[in-house]
Amino acid sequence: MTKNKFVMVDGLDGSGKGTIVDALQKWAELKAMKVLDLRSYCRENGTFPEPEEVMQYDAVVSAEPTFCLVGKAIREELVRATGRHYSAMSLAQAFALDREILYKRVLIPAIKAGKYVFQERGISSSLVYQPVQEHIQLSELIRLAGNKTALQFAPGLFIVATVKPETVMGRLGARPKKDYSIFDSLEFQRNLDSRFRSDWLRQLLEQHGSKVIYLSTDEPKTVDETQKEAVKAFEDFLAQK
Repeated sequence: MTKNKFVMVDGLDGSGKGTIVDALQKWAELKAMKVLDLRSYCRENGTFPEPEEVMQYDAVVSAEPTFCLVGKAIREELVRATGRHYSAMSLAQAFALDREILYKRVLIPAIKAGKYVFQERGISSSLVYQPVQEHIQLSELIRLAGNKTALQFAPGLFIVATVKPETVMGRLGARPKKDYSIFDSLEFQRNLDSRFRSDWLRQLLEQHGSKVIYLSTDEPKTVDETQKEAVKAFEDFLAQK
């Protein structure tokens, strides 16, 4: 059986998820792999590639929410701090639908073909975020079609980027481009942090075949050190029987 080479990276906003995914993308490019940057593709084309097009690549770099269709609506409307309130269940349903399209169009064909997939955020974000936003049972979230699909095709390696919530707030405040997200408060970040580090999340992913590791990105660790550590963790994962 082909080894599941799907890596999902999650954690707080500003925790270094993108830095880790960038390192994995560079790793693939240095090995002369043909890489599909799904984030750029969706922005430029307003939709996903067809599965046949995905097959032309060795690796896929992705992110949730996506940058087209339902994902674009999530980014531009649902999670922005506009004063228009969308319930946690509305958000959960939107994320699950975005996820279902992403998996059916791109990720499942890529995973089945043994491609490398490096993704920022995923099912884990829904399980962490929406119950903090409002009281929703995990069982309700897992029943949503896109979430059930995501757990059926869980990542081979799940990396949690860990960092102090206070550090995150400083990083977010220093960003030149602000997201103005409804989630950007210290109290909210502290609640999220405890869930990302929780035993139940690790156990749920392990039950679906994922190897879970925690990678600290807190100061004084540099971006370069974080990226080297992430690549080593991935290479160690690939080397395991």
